[in-house]
Amino acid sequence: MKSETTPTARAVALDVLEAVFDGARPLDDAIGGHPDLTRLAVRDRAFARNLVATCLRRRGQIEVLIDHCLERPLRAKGRTARNLLRLGAGQLLFLATPPHAAVNETVSLALARGQGPYKGLINAVLRRLGREGPALVAAQDAARLNTPDWLWSAWEKTYGNATCRRITEAHLKEPSLDLTVRGGAETWAERLGGTVLATGSVRCRPKGPIEAMKGFADGAWWVQDAAASLPARLLGPLAGRRVIDLCAAPGGKTAQLAAAGARVIAVDRSRARLDRLRRNLERLRLSAETVAAAAETWHPDEPADAVLLDAPCSATGTIRRHPDVAWLKSPKDVAGLADVQSRLLGAAVDMVRPGGVIVYCVCSLQPEEGAERVREFLATGAPVERSPVQPEEIGGLDEMIDERGALQSLPFHLGDAGGVDGFHAMRLTRAE
Repeated sequence: MKSETTPTARAVALDVLEAVFDGARPLDDAIGGHPDLTRLAVRDRAFARNLVATCLRRRGQIEVLIDHCLERPLRAKGRTARNLLRLGAGQLLFLATPPHAAVNETVSLALARGQGPYKGLINAVLRRLGREGPALVAAQDAARLNTPDWLWSAWEKTYGNATCRRITEAHLKEPSLDLTVRGGAETWAERLGGTVLATGSVRCRPKGPIEAMKGFADGAWWVQDAAASLPARLLGPLAGRRVIDLCAAPGGKTAQLAAAGARVIAVDRSRARLDRLRRNLERLRLSAETVAAAAETWHPDEPADAVLLDAPCSATGTIRRHPDVAWLKSPKDVAGLADVQSRLLGAAVDMVRPGGVIVYCVCSLQPEEGAERVREFLATGAPVERSPVQPEEIGGLDEMIDERGALQSLPFHLGDAGGVDGFHAMRLTRAE
C-alpha cells in the first residue's frame, strides 16, 4: 500500500479497495494494516472504512452502473481507474456525498496516482452517474445484484426464494454496534444511548472510537454481535464448571464463559490471536487458562464438563458486518472446511466427560457447515445425542430454532431492531 505525504481518507480507501478486490485480502486486515490509517483524523478513518464497506456491500449494483456508462470495457491496465470509479459511484449514489466533491476528489486522486490518461473518462462517467444514477438505482434489484450467484443459489435451495431474498436484503443495511455487558444492561443502554435486545445484548450506534466509549476502559462490556452471544448460553449454568473453548480467539465467547463463573481453558492455534484474547480478558478483568495448540490434536489433562466449539467456517453469516466475505469466499472454501469441522467435532467429544455438553457453532448460513455437518457427524455413531434448544434460553426467540432443535439465526431476525448475524449452533450431550 502506498503512503501519501499527506494522507486522505479517499487515498486510504483506494488502497484498501485494491487490497480487497485485487489482493483478496479481508477488509479488516487491509484497513487495520494500512500504514496511514492512524495519521487520519477519527472522522476520516470512519469515512474511509464506510466508503470501502459501501462499495463492497453495493458491489453488484455499482458494477452494472459503471458498465452502463462505458462504451467499451476497461482493459487490465485500467484496474486502478475501475477502482476509482467504484469509489466515486459509491459516494455519489449510496453515501449522499455532494456530486462536486465526489467527482472532483476522485479525479484529483486519479491524477495523484498516475491515472492521468483516465482523467476524462472518470470525470465523464461520474458526472453521468450524478445525472442518471438515482433513477437507475431505483430500478435495480439490489438484493439480487449484490449477491454472488453461488450464494444466491445455495440460499434459495436451502431456505426458499422468499427467505433468500430477506437474507440478502438484510445484508444491504449497515449494522449497529452490539455489546455484551457484564451486568446492568438497562443501565448501560441508557448511558450509551442504546437499547436492550431480547437476547440481552445492548445495541447502539457509536459516535466516535469504540475505545472512547463509556465503560470500555473499565471493562464493563465487549463488542459481540447479538447472535454470536447465544451459543455460550446453550451450555447452561456455568459457575464452577470446567469449560473448554475451542478456536477461542479473539475471545468474545471466552469472556462470556469466564464472566459466568466457569473455569475456562481457551484453545487456539494462533499465538498472535491468543495474545489478543489475553489483552481483551485483561481489560475485562477476567481470567482464563490459554493454550496455543491445534484443537484437533490437543488433549486436556482431565475431561471437561462442557466444550464450546466455534469452528472455522466460511463466515457467510457475517456478511452484514463483513461485506467482503461475499466476494472473497467460494464454494471451494465451504467444501474445504468440512473435514476440519468434522475432526474438531470428534476432538470435542473426546474432551468432555460422560453426561457433559458440547455446543458446536459456526457463523455460517451454509447447511454443509451447520445442520448437515452435525447430521453427518451423528451418522458416524459418535457417542452423543442432540439436546434441543428451548426458546427461553435465547430470549424467547423461537423463530431462531429450526426443526431439529438447533439455533439458526438469520440476518433478518430481529429485523425491526436492525437484524443479527447468521449463526448455526447445535447442543449435543455425551452418552453416560
